Amino acid sequence: MTTIDDTSPLPEHPPGRNALGPAVERFDQAADELLERVRGNPVADKVFTTASHVAEFSLVWHAISLTRGTIRREPRRVVALAIGIGLESLIVNQGLKRLFKRTRPTTSGDERLQVRAPVTSSFPSGHASAAAFASTVMSDRDGPLLSTAWYGAGSIVALSRAYVRIHHASDVVGGLVVGRVLGLVGRRVLRRFT
Repeated sequence: MTTIDDTSPLPEHPPGRNALGPAVERFDQAADELLERVRGNPVADKVFTTASHVAEFSLVWHAISLTRGTIRREPRRVVALAIGIGLESLIVNQGLKRLFKRTRPTTSGDERLQVRAPVTSSFPSGHASAAAFASTVMSDRDGPLLSTAWYGAGSIVALSRAYVRIHHASDVVGGLVVGRVLGLVGRRVLRRFT
């Protein structure tokens, strides 16, 4: 088990190209300091690295959608959500990330945690946007219990990206906002076609 010495300085992580300003940098630093207090805890490390892995390429959201669609016999919703997730990913990864070109806090994540090194820029977090998009769309026809589960899982996935130091905390917030907005649009579209 890794212990954290609260008096030792955190590794330097330059804000990178197209930093979002001093207030955002202070927010990112404060969030990273809070997360550093938890990093090294074996349970937290396992939860957040696993969440980060299972959400690669939105696999967890496709699996949940396929399971729900099979149980409910709604294949059109499964296909529609898959298309929606693909469009959301295209907007975020090929649009917004190319626009902002923000440098990540690390190139391969925290050295204590094993994660895939991404090839895109940092802002906004694609994991966070996909999580917010999928949670928003899936919760449209689910009751409060399942909706809470989707948003809870989405929050863990989103937070995992700052936890493993592959995103700044502000990237995660930006991703959640973008995903929520796109998810609300996706809800309206899905209501017309399914």
